[in-house]
Amino acid sequence: MDAFDSLRLDAVPDHEALRRVYALPGDAAVRKQTTELTEETRRLVACASLVLIASVDAEGNCDVSPRGGPAGFVTVLDPRTVAIPDATGNKRLDTWQNVIATGRAGLLFVVPGRTTTLRMNGRACVSTRPELLSRLTAVGKPPASALVLGIDEVYPHCPKSLMRGGVWQPDSWLPPEAQPASAEVTLAQLRMPGLTIADIQRTEAEALKYRYE
Repeated sequence: MDAFDSLRLDAVPDHEALRRVYALPGDAAVRKQTTELTEETRRLVACASLVLIASVDAEGNCDVSPRGGPAGFVTVLDPRTVAIPDATGNKRLDTWQNVIATGRAGLLFVVPGRTTTLRMNGRACVSTRPELLSRLTAVGKPPASALVLGIDEVYPHCPKSLMRGGVWQPDSWLPPEAQPASAEVTLAQLRMPGLTIADIQRTEAEALKYRYE
């Protein structure tokens, strides 16, 4: 039995039990959840250079994947619709396949230097419509496809988590020597005889050269 199976034996069983542990949310925390963008949250979307996309497949397997670009790379189509261009990645297409399977996604917009984030959840689809893609040229050319989210919920999230994590405070970051290098992590994951850290470092460097293609 692993740690999860052990802890699951006496896990919180239902919503009522969970609410006995926590007080009810304050009025502001409930009221600030809306179904469409305001002018201010539209401006916040235009400032974000990083979006985390949460999705789930038909069997309930969850995934969170980052998408990045210059500020404004996510386009607001109307107060209840946004579009995120795809960019060259590992071609696994986990997020896109999940969206096609379930038609749902959740977004978390992150603005560098700012501790407030913006949560957005709703209906989702993958579009290859040319007239849409021609509008999504933040990296200089139309993408092969885009994720389109029809907003059901939009919620400005408080800054506590990013503040607690010291996300924008360099003096709280661990030094590079205290962290496993990207190539080290990849080498351990791949478990391929004969493959070296130098091989992976060369591959990573090549991939970064063409990150916008």
